[in-house]
Amino acid sequence: MANHTTAAAQTGAVFGRLPLLDRFLPLWIVLAMAAGVILGAIFPGIQDAFDSLRIDTVSFPIAIGLLWMMYPVLAKVKYEEMGRLRGQGRLFGVSILQNWIIGPALMTALAWLFLSDYPEYRTGLIIVGLARCIAMVLIWNMLAGGDSEDCAALVALNSVFQIVMYSPLAYFYLTVLPKWFGADTAEVGVTMWEIAKSVLIFLGIPLLAGIITRFALIRQRGREWYDGEFAPRLGRSAIIGLLFTVVVMFSMQGEKIVDNPVDVLRIAVPLLVYFTLMFLISFSISHRIGFKYSESATLSFTAASNNFELAIAVAVGAFGIASGQALATVVGPLIEVPVLIGLVYVALWLGRRYYRGDPTVPRAEASAAGD
Repeated sequence: MANHTTAAAQTGAVFGRLPLLDRFLPLWIVLAMAAGVILGAIFPGIQDAFDSLRIDTVSFPIAIGLLWMMYPVLAKVKYEEMGRLRGQGRLFGVSILQNWIIGPALMTALAWLFLSDYPEYRTGLIIVGLARCIAMVLIWNMLAGGDSEDCAALVALNSVFQIVMYSPLAYFYLTVLPKWFGADTAEVGVTMWEIAKSVLIFLGIPLLAGIITRFALIRQRGREWYDGEFAPRLGRSAIIGLLFTVVVMFSMQGEKIVDNPVDVLRIAVPLLVYFTLMFLISFSISHRIGFKYSESATLSFTAASNNFELAIAVAVGAFGIASGQALATVVGPLIEVPVLIGLVYVALWLGRRYYRGDPTVPRAEASAAGD
């Protein structure tokens, strides 16, 4: 009975430590979807209105929403922590393996397995699989008792790495690899340059702005103020940008959603499988190699999480706001948040089960108390 009480207290403590916006993010996304569908039904000409002002291939309101999603996230990244990786060659190498080799390959396999007859949704999932997490993983890692400094370093690494690797990997998985297996790639209809352009605009611009903001304000006000006060306040506004983008997207996708509600479920299933498998595979690899619990948790959450802001931006920029690819990327955070919260408990259980005697494993009493 005492064990059940402790577990319940621990569960409540983990959930309660999430910021309010993050805690109920799936609910906010569902409400934003519903608001978008209703808006599209009330104002059938809304698509033309959003398309009337454009930045390249993306309407101006959507571009602003996408850029604002990314900027606060990238302004929170501790780029100065990348120096820690110089003495962490093994950690660095395993993270690269998990994030940039296993992760994209696993998502691609699941996308073809579950959505072989839905090429647009399949492409959207592959886009999600290539966007490695640089934001909420910090929260999951903290709740699971992972190493916060290593996590910050790996997040910084992924932020920079995506600028270089995202476009060539997307071209490989969307165009080159299907040809090797004789699959038709005509439905992709996007070039490597179009993907690269979206990455450069919607990741490059906010990345540069985030780096400038971080180092300029730290120089003026100090790191304690920046990380303790400014970054958290700025970070909360990213969810507003996400929800605004979801409302607009679903106002243009409303008819498709109403006619095919099962599509969202079909997209959700491979995502659910992906997050769970990716976490367990990464944790197993880390444990077998000999990492301590805090490092294994950090590597596993970094590998299992995805940067849905970037995925949405790339899908919208390359395929359009009303595309099936864009719809698939929006379902990502709807599934990821509750699954990753559940995986926090899995990590804590694995730590107590397989890391007995490891001082980095959070104590149940401490977690329940919110320490």
